[in-house]
Amino acid sequence: MEEQRRTQKEETAIVLDFLPNGYPFDARPLYKKTPIVQAVGKNHFVLLELVPKKECTVMTNEEIYIGEGKRDKIHHIIGRLPFEKLTTTARQELEYVIKELVEKTPQRYIEFFNKAAPLTTRMHQLELLPGLGKKHMWEIIEAREIKQFESFIDIRQRVKLIPDPEKIVIKRILKEMEGNEKHKIFVEL
Repeated sequence: MEEQRRTQKEETAIVLDFLPNGYPFDARPLYKKTPIVQAVGKNHFVLLELVPKKECTVMTNEEIYIGEGKRDKIHHIIGRLPFEKLTTTARQELEYVIKELVEKTPQRYIEFFNKAAPLTTRMHQLELLPGLGKKHMWEIIEAREIKQFESFIDIRQRVKLIPDPEKIVIKRILKEMEGNEKHKIFVEL
């Protein structure tokens, strides 16, 4: 599954910011600047830099098609966008968008809690989540052996004193997007 995830491309993205006059730090004259859309891929959380079609405007938090077929709003994809290049608006919007995406597809993350495995003899995937240590890891493993988790609420009820599982997943996704994490769980490499 992990290898398959790495080769798949994003089909849709969520707009984080729309710069109709391009980047403000671009020194070129206004007529030479290209409008820019900063977006995040809906499935793999890849940060993308896009160019909209002429005379086309997009709204923040709008879902847009960026796949191989005919695109109605996007002319072309420039490429991946480094986290540092996100505008202030895009950074503010990012956490909200990630939270919304996690809420829309909770099963993907519940599945992680049900199937997470050891990385090494001393480190487990569950320990990569912020706020989870060895004690929580063992409680999760013991609880899922009895019965697989069905929801974030189920995790909270069956694992004592666990931080909000939905929030720790969101925090982990954001940390991975910043690019400083050695191991990636949710974000496309």
